[in-house]
Parts: sequence; C-alpha cells; structure tokens
Amino acid sequence: MNRRKFLSTSLAASTAAGAPSRIRVGFLGASHSHAADKIRIARESADWELAGIWEPDPVLRTQFAKQGLRLVEREALLGDPGIPVIAVESEVKPHAEYARLALEAGKHVHLEKPPAVNMADMRALVELAGRKRLLLQMGYMWRYHPGINAALDAARKGWLGDVYLVRGTMNTLIGADRRPEWALFHGGQMFEQGAHLIDPLVRLLGRSQKVTHFLRHHGAFADNLFDNTVAVFDYQRAMGIICSAVLQPGATAHRTFEILGSNGTAVVRPIEQPPTLRIDLAKAAGPYQAGAQEVSLGPFRRYSGDFVELAEAVRGARPLAITPQEDLLVQEALLRASDMWS
Repeated sequence: MNRRKFLSTSLAASTAAGAPSRIRVGFLGASHSHAADKIRIARESADWELAGIWEPDPVLRTQFAKQGLRLVEREALLGDPGIPVIAVESEVKPHAEYARLALEAGKHVHLEKPPAVNMADMRALVELAGRKRLLLQMGYMWRYHPGINAALDAARKGWLGDVYLVRGTMNTLIGADRRPEWALFHGGQMFEQGAHLIDPLVRLLGRSQKVTHFLRHHGAFADNLFDNTVAVFDYQRAMGIICSAVLQPGATAHRTFEILGSNGTAVVRPIEQPPTLRIDLAKAAGPYQAGAQEVSLGPFRRYSGDFVELAEAVRGARPLAITPQEDLLVQEALLRASDMWS
C-alpha cells in the first residue's frame, strides 16, 4: 500500500474531538506514514485538540478534506497564538526546516524521525529550542514501549549484570513503488528504519568509540536503495549490532531488541503485535527470579505515550524524559551508521 492510500484508509475511521481544556496542536505536513495514527490521537485524546493540518500535496489535501479534517495555510498555522504545539509529520527532507519554522514561531514541536539529515541542522534545532525555552520531542516510535523500557531499566539497574552486547533487528517489506522514496538518502533503510533501534541502543550505552556500517543493495530492483544494512557500534566493553532490511516478508513478527549481560538477557520479540519481553537470569535480581520468565506488559499503542508525555510537559507537570543531549547523541549515531556523517 502506498503512502497516500495508507493515510486515506487509516484516517477514515477517526472521530473528531474537541474540548476547551485540550491543547491545540497543528500538523506541519502530514505525508509521513506515521502521520495518520498521530492525527487520530490528536482527534481522540482527552489531552489534545486538532487545530488544523497544512499539507502541500494536493492529492493528500483532497483526501483530508473528504475526511472532514481542517486544512489551513502554513502561515495561519504558525501565526495562530492559540496553537502552542506543532507536530512535524511531513516527508523526511524538510523535517528540520519545518521544525525550525515552528520553533521560531514560538511553538513546542513534536518532530518525526529522522529529525534532520545532517548534524548541523540538528544542533541548530536543539540550540534554538533551548534558547526559546521550547519543548522539542523526537518521534522515535518505541521510546514509550513498555517492553523496551523494561529491558533498558533492567540493564541500567544492573539486574542483567555487565552488558556486553545490544542487538536489534528492524526489517520490513516494501514494494517497488516505495523504494525511490526510501532511496532519497544515502543511508537507505538504516536511515529510514534502523533509527528506531539505534535510539534505545545509544540511550543505553552512549557514544560509541567507532561505528562500522555495511550498506548493501541486495534486492532484485534496478535502483540504488541500500535495502540490506547492518551497523556495528564498538564500545570499550560492549558492542551493539543493528540490522535493518526491506526484503523480509512477515517481518513484524521478527522485529527484535535484545540486551545481553553477564547475569542474563532481556529480549523483546516481537516488538509489537503483541509486544513480548522475556527475561532470563542466572541469579535473581530486582523483581525477576532466576531462570527464564515472560514479563507481563501493559497495553501499547504507538505514539500514545509520546503525546501523553508531551501534554504533561506543555502543562509544566513534568520534563520530557529524553534530554536534548541524548537526542544529539542519537542523531550522531544515526548519521554514522548511515554513512552520512561529515
């Protein structure tokens, strides 16, 4: 299914919502494949009110209008003082540009991944948000995943022992019609989807001493998309290995995030549908007994946790869980893994 059909199908079931206590959010672009679910959250959540969407693609604009979504001009969206938050859900290339416009207009920003295609733009966004005392939240879709967060918690608290390996697989399958879109950037599939697992790896282990990337074109297609990719992160006492390809049928069931330590392992597989976490320890630690056990996880809905936290941060109830310094480290690692660092 192409992106336009995906958006049209996904948004058709949304129901409108609005209440005075809700935080108004506008969408600066809505062509990204994650946009449909986020728009749905903005319409359904008790925290949010969808203020409007600016989308330059005329085909998408027509589809959104048929679904009863409010379309607005970009200048009106940015200039409305009653809209404190902007979600950037455009195609990838203008992410940093649109986020900059929103920050300059005094808006808090939820920014779809990858947030920028270079380090300079990313640093500029973080600096601008800090200077204007605005929130800048990245849209990595598993930052609020109960299984991944429980695995990270077990590692950080030492329950897994000394962590020596973090390993992740993020595969999918796309048709020939979508490959040109994913080939726009040198990093290919690593830049497009490997980012989601580079994020928890780097937030756990920090900056690596070295990143070795293997970006390959192995699909039977006459294009230049790096569709089978691996990145190895070399730390002083550990390694990280992230694999990401677009060649695997039924890939969702095989998406995996693993942390291996001297006292045991935490394995999230599958990551979704439904998420499953297994802990296997040599010795009991924290809330976990010795031996293998499946951990009960709460319900998980993509992007819901992001917007719950963002609403609380906008209201001043809590800071964002991920710091700007962590966001910069993740961006650097993503660019290095994608051979886009300069």
